[in-house]
Amino acid sequence: MNKKQKILLWRIIIAAIFFVPLYLISEELIDVHLPQWAVLILFLIPYLLVGYDILRKAFLGIKNGQVFDENFLMTVATVGAIVLGEYGEGVAVMLLYQVGELFQSYAVGKSRRNITELMDIRPDYANIEVDGELEQVDPDEVEVGSIIVVQPGEKVPLDGVVVEGSSSLNTSALTGESLPRKVEVDSDVLSGSINMSGVLKIRTTTEFDESTASKILDLVENAASRKSKSENFISKFAKYYTPIVCYAALALAILPPLFIMLTRIGMEHYETIGKIWGDWVLRACTFLVISCPCAVVISIPLSFFAGLGGASKQGVLIKGSNYLETLSQVKVVAFDKTGTITKGNFAVTLVHKSPIDEQKLLEYAAHVECHSSHPIARSIQEAYGKHIDQSRVTEVEEISGHGIVAKVDGIPVAIGNDKLMDRLGIVHEDCEHVGTILHAAVNGEYSGHIVIADEIKDNSKAAIAALKKAGVERAVMLTGDAESVAKKVASEVGLTEYRAQLLPADKVTCVEELLSSCTGNRRLAFVGDGINDAPVLSRADIGIAMGALGSDAAIEAADVVLMDDDPAKIAKAIRISRKCSGIVRQNIVLALGVKFICLILAAFGIANMWIAIIADVGVMIVAVLNAIRCLFVKDL
Repeated sequence: MNKKQKILLWRIIIAAIFFVPLYLISEELIDVHLPQWAVLILFLIPYLLVGYDILRKAFLGIKNGQVFDENFLMTVATVGAIVLGEYGEGVAVMLLYQVGELFQSYAVGKSRRNITELMDIRPDYANIEVDGELEQVDPDEVEVGSIIVVQPGEKVPLDGVVVEGSSSLNTSALTGESLPRKVEVDSDVLSGSINMSGVLKIRTTTEFDESTASKILDLVENAASRKSKSENFISKFAKYYTPIVCYAALALAILPPLFIMLTRIGMEHYETIGKIWGDWVLRACTFLVISCPCAVVISIPLSFFAGLGGASKQGVLIKGSNYLETLSQVKVVAFDKTGTITKGNFAVTLVHKSPIDEQKLLEYAAHVECHSSHPIARSIQEAYGKHIDQSRVTEVEEISGHGIVAKVDGIPVAIGNDKLMDRLGIVHEDCEHVGTILHAAVNGEYSGHIVIADEIKDNSKAAIAALKKAGVERAVMLTGDAESVAKKVASEVGLTEYRAQLLPADKVTCVEELLSSCTGNRRLAFVGDGINDAPVLSRADIGIAMGALGSDAAIEAADVVLMDDDPAKIAKAIRISRKCSGIVRQNIVLALGVKFICLILAAFGIANMWIAIIADVGVMIVAVLNAIRCLFVKDL
């Protein structure tokens, strides 16, 4: 509880201590002929003590032209009750309203603190070795390529590659997984991980502002600015709702008394004209208390905020509540293959040479691919296993969806798929082996092909099954690989639909076709990790990127980021979003339903001020408690 909340709590306690006995003996005070003004002053003490800030905010709102808000409603209702002589009810309404405000503030603050603690992954310093001793510096000052030292118990300050040492890393803040991750020399490490055992020396690969920890924090901090349709609806609703109920309360206070006096209908129930006005003005004040829209205005954004926090605990970063809401409507999911369904750790399995020898073919291929960071390129470089002299490579041209052509030692070399060979007019041989086939042409002549295979992720099959269980109607794989590879992978993971041999532009076309089949509230999500997936991620209703191995472009274009590249998290994210959306609907129905019923009761004089405060504060407390359920999603 912060200082402001503690002050409000003490104000409530002191006011309650003063008010409760005063309320209980108020009748006796009047019986002993204590002047009315003296009783009023006694009740004004707890009223002003607990409600002076509400009165001040209402006055400032009127002064600034922002009249119709909850502070105005509470001020008019409680002042009206006191003017009518209902001192106890007026003070009680303000006191209990402040109890509700304190509870609301504490609940919102607690959910924010939970998320802040969860995302407290940005390190305060980095260790640089200077003259044999460690010196702590600001991570912002560390340049790319520097060697930093991370000792046991410390957070990894920047993304990088281990150059010395081995250890286990706690990555739960990033991925939601509790199992430690073992790292050794040449292992990639992400900032925000906690080093659990050995000392690590890491060569940094990013600047601090571009590190994983900084990006995650940026995503979480900016998520609240992207509002959902429900939040926008509630904002517009409150904008029109509050003035309407204020005018309705004014009409309730004036029109019925005038009608009774003019027609004399129901006059027998009142002793005097003053009693008529007093009764209906009190009903109007009760009407105002009930109409306060706090429960809806607070609980809806809190539900989405808690949902975003609950998802981030599971290693699923959703960039805004609008995406969380859209995710709940996903019925079609399209997947990229490499790095999404498969591990993306390609390995050369076969080299069919003709006429040059195997090692020479790999040498040419490794040099042509030396500027590429694609997993296929890395696998060729690893298979070659020797130093690559980039100065030998000139005139490099990457042809999207086909391959790369370049000159190695001045000799034209082309490495790519059969489309590239057809484009260059080079007759090539088909390969019966399943895998990615890269054909090679040296100096305009066909020189053989390389077979590269990728492993399917262990939980890809379970992820597809989980999606179907979560209500996803269609799951489609889109890949640039050959028909045989696509068919084999789709069969193994349980996919009945796939599209093969697609260029990046073809993937966009396929997504367009799938989008055209999504009618009504049915939405499409695309899952990818490569830089060539960025256009498709942007075009889909929801773009989901693999955050650990995915390219920066894919992560930037995506609406949802899976921090540990686990496809099973897709179904979990959908279930989280649906739970959150369900809670939002519950709160809207609960808050508005109870309020409208109580407003009708107030208009007919059945609901008094005590029922009014229950309808306002009680419903708000229930709605807020319901909203923070979104933080607890582990069992989903």
